[in-house]
Amino acid sequence: MRKIYSKIERIAGNVITVTADNVRYDDLAVVSSKYGDSLANVIRLDGPKVSLQVFAGGRGISTGDEVRFLGHSMQVSFSEDLLGRIFTGSGRPRDNGPELDENMIPIGGPSVNPAKRIIPRNMIRTGIPMIDVFNSLVESQKLPIFSVSGEPYNPLLSRIAMQAEVDMIILGGMGLKYDDYLFFKNALEEGGAMSRTIFFVHTASDPVVECLLVPDISLAVAERFALEGKRVLVLLSDMTNFADAMKEIAITMEQVPSNRGYPGDLYSQLAARYEKAVDFEGSGSITILAATTMPGDDVTHPVPDNTGYITEGQYYLSNGRIEPFGSLSRLKQMVNKDTREDHRSLMDGMIRLYANYKESLEKKSMGFRMTDWDNKLLKYGQIFEERMMDLSVNIPLEQALDRGWEIMAECFTPEETGLRTGLLKQFWPNKEDLN
Repeated sequence: MRKIYSKIERIAGNVITVTADNVRYDDLAVVSSKYGDSLANVIRLDGPKVSLQVFAGGRGISTGDEVRFLGHSMQVSFSEDLLGRIFTGSGRPRDNGPELDENMIPIGGPSVNPAKRIIPRNMIRTGIPMIDVFNSLVESQKLPIFSVSGEPYNPLLSRIAMQAEVDMIILGGMGLKYDDYLFFKNALEEGGAMSRTIFFVHTASDPVVECLLVPDISLAVAERFALEGKRVLVLLSDMTNFADAMKEIAITMEQVPSNRGYPGDLYSQLAARYEKAVDFEGSGSITILAATTMPGDDVTHPVPDNTGYITEGQYYLSNGRIEPFGSLSRLKQMVNKDTREDHRSLMDGMIRLYANYKESLEKKSMGFRMTDWDNKLLKYGQIFEERMMDLSVNIPLEQALDRGWEIMAECFTPEETGLRTGLLKQFWPNKEDLN
């Protein structure tokens, strides 16, 4: 029988401190006050002093209230019944559906042993040309979407959730505005993707501690489904809110701050989540795509800066588009050699011409005289942005490759593209131009 502690020694915001024994870090406890029971979890051990973060907040808790430790860390139910459901960050139903309390699994476990992983080798098609053609998403990859507030990173994630060729989607929302939560919910239901989606959501008005639980609970469920052979895509928004929640708790705990007030273990905390991405030999996989907002569009901010050292590139969302120069999928070379023989050459050729367009655009803005070549590049750049970069464009990979050839044929002669003669003979739309 577990002890009940009836003396809370300190209350600081949402953190309470009691003197207890036989307690482990991250254990759950129930705090009973006159307003009812609330879960709390252990966030610090200092000898016999145990600090707990109260899920419902410290408001209404008095020093005479009772604390009962449950002897285990946070757990979540795992079964096919999760599909199509919406839960809070602590795993409670948010959709007025039934409570799930069978087959409980722990969250926040270690990442998979690298020896048990296999080399990424499968492409995940999304129907978005700037991803499929130029920075292919690879199964078991971990990628952030670097963005600023106001950019459509949540609409982008919802499109990927509806169109990605995977078995299931796990969507984790952290610090979402209520409008964003409703947007995700309505988009998934109207798009018919809710039946293969599990949604864990923490809104800005929910307890801070639940924000910290969202990635762990999402990835714990994803890992179990992956072990059962499912190709799981985990979408997280927004990891900067997750880091800010860590920062808030660290300040409450009077920890010595590091860069810009964030805790010193920020890198380790982010890596512990991103490293859950894995492709199991003979089974399923976990792929992670996480929105990370950059305050002031500052890529040296601690959150994007640390993230860049952990992940395998990034998508850079700016001006409502995935920018080709700020974006990089380091694993794209593992898959785009097997899609279509012109994929890699077309990708390189189109980006090279787009870079030349940017130079011509700068020359024009400075008042230089435009040559015929500059005018061709200016025409190409505008068409490229409209027909390929616009996030409303929704076409399969092969159709996007064909469109790339059509755009170049509309603006240049075959010789001006710099592509191999063999590819030009096979894929150039106007064969008579080759003579």
